[in-house]
Amino acid sequence: MNDFLQTLLVQLSDPTYALALLFMVSLLAATFVPLGSEPLLLGLITLQPDLLWPALGVVTLGNTLGGVVGWWMGRSTARWMAQRLDPERSARYERALRWLNKLGPAACLGSWLPVIGDPLCVLAGYLRLPLLPCAAYMAIGKGLRYLVLVFGWQWLMGVWPWV
Repeated sequence: MNDFLQTLLVQLSDPTYALALLFMVSLLAATFVPLGSEPLLLGLITLQPDLLWPALGVVTLGNTLGGVVGWWMGRSTARWMAQRLDPERSARYERALRWLNKLGPAACLGSWLPVIGDPLCVLAGYLRLPLLPCAAYMAIGKGLRYLVLVFGWQWLMGVWPWV
């Protein structure tokens, strides 16, 4: 285990590997793969403080593209979801869909939320909400989450590498 952690830290200290790994993990974390990109982002910024802004851009882009993958999954599963809809739950389901339809693409601002964020992207695709506005709202929500995370963490730790 120590060898693995040491190898990981060495790879994270190399900006070429670190940003690529951060992109892949953040993309997968925005799908239904149970990963978290936050520890990797904070570790990278701790090891390479000069990569703060590139890392924020890469993690936001990867997580947004993962949300777009979820949107496409939802768009392609309309028939599958209709076949498996439980009649007892259909009233709540229909109410949620009406609410989401009323909000439109702006509902994708909540795509950063744990547990409901990924299904929200899938439902946006299922409802055939327009992709570009949905992706823009996803990027805004996810980017703000990472900004708050990084600057909040730096404030809590009392470390300001960019000053």
